[in-house]
Amino acid sequence: MSDFTFDTSARDGMARAGTIQTPHGTMHTPTFTVVGTYGQVRFVPPEVLHQIGTQAMLCNGYHLFREASRLEAAGGLAAAFGWNGPTVTDSGGFQVMSLGSGLGKVVSMEHDDVGRRPTTNPENRLAQVTDDGVSFRNPVDGKLEVFTPEISISAQYQIGADITMAFDELTSIGDSYEYNQIALERTEKWADRSLRANRELNAEYPDRPFQAIYGVLQGAHYRDLRESTAKTFSEMDFDGYGLGGAFEKRQLGDILNWTNSILPEYKPRHLLGLSRPDDIFVGVAHGIDTFDCVAPTREARHGRLYTQTGNIDVMRARFADNPEHIDPECDCPTCQIPRIEPRDTNGFISTGLIRRLLKSHNQAERRLGYSFTSVHNVRFILRLMEQIRANLISGTFNEFRKDWLTRYLGNYQIVSGLTEKLR
Repeated sequence: MSDFTFDTSARDGMARAGTIQTPHGTMHTPTFTVVGTYGQVRFVPPEVLHQIGTQAMLCNGYHLFREASRLEAAGGLAAAFGWNGPTVTDSGGFQVMSLGSGLGKVVSMEHDDVGRRPTTNPENRLAQVTDDGVSFRNPVDGKLEVFTPEISISAQYQIGADITMAFDELTSIGDSYEYNQIALERTEKWADRSLRANRELNAEYPDRPFQAIYGVLQGAHYRDLRESTAKTFSEMDFDGYGLGGAFEKRQLGDILNWTNSILPEYKPRHLLGLSRPDDIFVGVAHGIDTFDCVAPTREARHGRLYTQTGNIDVMRARFADNPEHIDPECDCPTCQIPRIEPRDTNGFISTGLIRRLLKSHNQAERRLGYSFTSVHNVRFILRLMEQIRANLISGTFNEFRKDWLTRYLGNYQIVSGLTEKLR
């Protein structure tokens, strides 16, 4: 019997507040799933994740599949790393793209001067895609490996995530319409194979916690492809949906509207890889329930910190010896720790101190700085999600969105559901 359910308690247009029940706990949506690629969030221990209101953690099935047997023996992902909360795994589709047609570890959402961002030359690609799966050279040891939908789902099952993702092919923003057609047909076939593999494993091991599976929708920025695959996935027995793809961010609202107007309302939807506050508001307004992204912790390690009035870069010289703390309204542990040295005159950890830690040649001091900044950025996004949920329930979401973004971005306008900063 399934331990996975989704219920909504409030709606405002396509936006909704609800709950996702999993074997390892409940997520109150909308919410942000913090990314712990290898099963842990760097510099933020599990007890602190709970302290700052984290509801779920997303890990990467591709990176963890070599550890799948060990994690299975340890009782699954949630138990193995001491998190003991809801967990999500990605299928490895992103790695297919980044090792193949992509341009490194990060998917660019920008076009170049000629209006199209090129893909990696085929002879330089580490991954080769066929209808059966993906063969690639491991970038660490150079060994030839194969990843198929069945291998991906089996690994995710052993890892023990509450929510798994169907194996998909993520195309690059530089890929043509014709290639996106081919890749989407392949993704839909892989989705069917992934779904069958998941259901067979759940049936084979009825005493283990039920594992939900989301179908991952691709189609780049092409309306006909997005609508077609949304109709196809709607007819499949997925427990929820992941919305993915490389596209220009100004198209986000339209793409979500095309797909979520078709997908069944009684199943949850996850937006893969976006976490900027303006993206979150667009996602929520168009029916997204959960989000994930590495940006809050990655940017934190580089000194880019989130505040109610916009982001700051504490690595800039003007923050040297600055006595102010990051955000006077933040309730994260970093912003609430009492003064720890005389130079911090306001009674909190200052941006000046954080800058000194991040620039220190002492590894322990840098790690302390990474912890302070990571905790702050993650809590900032989680608190925003809590505020959005509360305003959806109270019926004040649109007013809250306008007030919050006006303060965060300055003057702004909403065009086709997107927040665009006025110049």
